Amino acid sequence: MQIFGVDIGGSGIKGAPVDLDRGDLAAERCKVLTPQPATPDAVADGVRQVVDHFGWKGPVGITFPGVVTGGATIRTAANVDKSWIDTDARTLLGDRLGGLPVTVVNDADAAGVAEMAFGAGRDRKGTVILLTFGTGIGSAVFTDGVLVPNTELGHLELHGHDAEKRASSKAKDDHDLTWEHWAHRVQRYLAHVEMLFSPELFIIGGGVSRKSEKFLHYIDGVKAEIVPAQLQNNAGIVGAAMRAASGAA
Repeated sequence: MQIFGVDIGGSGIKGAPVDLDRGDLAAERCKVLTPQPATPDAVADGVRQVVDHFGWKGPVGITFPGVVTGGATIRTAANVDKSWIDTDARTLLGDRLGGLPVTVVNDADAAGVAEMAFGAGRDRKGTVILLTFGTGIGSAVFTDGVLVPNTELGHLELHGHDAEKRASSKAKDDHDLTWEHWAHRVQRYLAHVEMLFSPELFIIGGGVSRKSEKFLHYIDGVKAEIVPAQLQNNAGIVGAAMRAASGAA
């Protein structure tokens, strides 16, 4: 069975049909740059461009980098234009896609759902936290496989700053940090999250997951197991398609 998944990020919008039996992309993904400013209309045009690239005519699951309530309404927009707040994303995106059935879900929650089903969190019990390091830091928290939605742990305060302003991969690039220096920031962030939630497992997602050999060995002093996401940066696309297939709101 195939469902289309789209992952809206602060820097890129990417999507592809997903083979839900394998938990993997069924075709090479299409990616366009996130427009700046990332207004609802501009982003919706980018999503349409990605979906039209494949001529897709079925259900579409779409991630959003912020809190999504009721399967439709955007409540936060840290890394896209603030005009997204209170937007009915399901209606906007569905209309832009010519009336295709649309499911909207928080981006990190989607990535976490995919990793728990097909990746590093498969068959893991207890508390598992996936953290996506990209333009910001997204989070997905699971207890015995059950998602606690919209946790947004990237906005915890760390040394007087929003954590994602210090430890996201964008922060690494903006401040020209070495992998070692950045890893020490990530370690302090993980230790803070561990103090609050005592997880058994951290899954590190986002684009940096495919470069885990460059930084994971620098992280110590955290009791939880730390592993890279197995689906890497495709996890959001896969999870979006999974939520669309299940009809999850």
